[in-house]
Amino acid sequence: MSGTRAARGRIDKRAAILDAAYTVFAREGYAQAGVDVIAAEAGVAKATVYNHFGDKETLLRASFSAVADDALARNMAAVERLSTQGDLRTMLEEVGYALIRCYCDEQSWALRRLLAAEVAQFPDLLDVVQGRVADKVMESLADRLARLSLAGRLRAADPLLAAEHLAGLLMGPLDRRSRSGTREIPEAEAREIAAAAVDTFLRAFAAGS
Repeated sequence: MSGTRAARGRIDKRAAILDAAYTVFAREGYAQAGVDVIAAEAGVAKATVYNHFGDKETLLRASFSAVADDALARNMAAVERLSTQGDLRTMLEEVGYALIRCYCDEQSWALRRLLAAEVAQFPDLLDVVQGRVADKVMESLADRLARLSLAGRLRAADPLLAAEHLAGLLMGPLDRRSRSGTREIPEAEAREIAAAAVDTFLRAFAAGS
């Protein structure tokens, strides 16, 4: 029993360090972020950080990957709402709105800002975002659109191309409207963006279009 508690405590400390590291890296940048600051933010000793991750570079990659995995889970949950049942336009608008909210939450903006700041030094971070998040979400969306096509609800088309079009229509306006994440997009505006994106998408991909 004591071994189980120790293992649980180690997992909890690791999670706290990852959360703290990402907060500090996003706030201060990799070069300026101190391991002592990260340790204080996590409520652990500096030595504990090194015991878990070895060095600051490893900690950056681990914290970045953890946030990317969380972003993937939230985006996949949004895409999985799309089924072959129910009103197609309403479903697409709800999925679109959920994806907009995923894109515009503070954690996602922080992820993109940190990537932009550190990608020259750590180009593999781009692979984390692209391979572990963006590509998987796009493949899942393409799979859902393919099912709708097989059900006769969308016209036959390359599902990945259709997914890219829908994602582009949804995400395209967001950087400008949010002023690169410095302005919160109200719910009504996000729903308007989703509705306009879906309207354009269905003009191109609805069955019989």
